[in-house]
Amino acid sequence: MPFKFKKYFLLASVLLIQHLKVVAQDSTFNDQGQKFTLTEAIVRNHFDYKEILKKIKEDTSFYKAFKTLRTIGYSSYNFIEMKDKNEKVVATLNSKTKQTRKDNCRSMEVLEETTSGNLRNAAGEYNYVTPSLYASLFFTKGTICGETNIVKGKKRVVEGSNMEKAKEQLKMLFFNPGKKIPGIPFIGNKLDLYDESAHELYDYKLDYVEYHGQLAYVFDVQPKQDLGFFNKDRVVVDQMITWFNPKTLEVLGRNYSLSYKAGVYDFNVQMEVEMTYFNGQLVPKILRYKGNWDIIFKKRERGLFTATLFDYKKGE
Repeated sequence: MPFKFKKYFLLASVLLIQHLKVVAQDSTFNDQGQKFTLTEAIVRNHFDYKEILKKIKEDTSFYKAFKTLRTIGYSSYNFIEMKDKNEKVVATLNSKTKQTRKDNCRSMEVLEETTSGNLRNAAGEYNYVTPSLYASLFFTKGTICGETNIVKGKKRVVEGSNMEKAKEQLKMLFFNPGKKIPGIPFIGNKLDLYDESAHELYDYKLDYVEYHGQLAYVFDVQPKQDLGFFNKDRVVVDQMITWFNPKTLEVLGRNYSLSYKAGVYDFNVQMEVEMTYFNGQLVPKILRYKGNWDIIFKKRERGLFTATLFDYKKGE
């Protein structure tokens, strides 16, 4: 199909979908007492929405995409910024890094780097959990061998020191939003978006839209508008929107915000992730994070970071 024709065909499809939204009503699908809203675009196209919703709940492509980064080469622009209670910047990092993968091992070269403030201590270790978390996601220290991107059958566990536990819990928030997280008092179960009690709190909507030049399913989860005071206190996910490849149901992008306040801790986290494909595999392209959180026995952290990945290469 010529490029110009493809472009017009996509535009026409998007306009048709938008038109259908205007003239038609959404439908409600009830699955064993759990309600989902289906837009007219989903119903009219006779999509197998039961299977789509099932695969969305069981998705592992988001986590797998990050693990794939450990099996290839890539370059990255890295930006981290920490702030105090008055929103004054107290520490920053700006860098460009390049990861190479050779003989089943990965290593990383820092091509450029500037830092400010008290980002690291005298031993070169991070003074904050936020950059430490970033480093565990995107930086390679030394040479690491034998890694794969296999996620099937893998179960994440929360263990180790307080710092390691905090990082692992934050990773769970990143990779499995909407799933239970162990080790966080009063809140772990409240993060589960797919159990029966969650459907008392949230609205779930499946649509078919244009996303960055291609058609995609979008699954939107938001708190119900008419929640009373006590039910609002049970809400942790303020919004989660995920775009899926309609052919593979892999995550193309995800935006979400989480917040909660309790006696011993509180947090407010927003994150945006865009994916792309390299060599037929899903990989992160851009990740933006902003967080304000406080955990007992830890100083409050207010930080943000952005990872911009590019120049992906196959391992040698």
